[in-house]
Amino acid sequence: MQFHPNELMLIYDSATNNGKQTKAYAYSVSNHVNDIDYNRTKVSKLMWKEIINMLNIPPKRLLNKALPKYQEKVRGHAYTMDGWLNVLYNNPDLIKAPIVIRNKKAVLCEKPSDIFKLA
Repeated sequence: MQFHPNELMLIYDSATNNGKQTKAYAYSVSNHVNDIDYNRTKVSKLMWKEIINMLNIPPKRLLNKALPKYQEKVRGHAYTMDGWLNVLYNNPDLIKAPIVIRNKKAVLCEKPSDIFKLA
């Protein structure tokens, strides 16, 4: 992924309070925000792979394990990286928090103020 040095990318669910608050913080931090609501816009598998690499966490940590859909579809399965990419691509609603990317660094914003970890 190529980014402008001042660009901040937000990948989030616009229907959640955490998503709305993180978006507000994003626009207070940068004038150049590329916000992607993953329920309206598909994030490619390649992009998910790059995001996972930037976050440097296992893909499973991106998911909300308390959701019934997670319990039905994901729990108890051993996935390869390609399997996790399919889960993220096909079930973005399982992601537990917004993801913010700036200057090839990414943060999972479990609290909206986590966005400041990029500063």
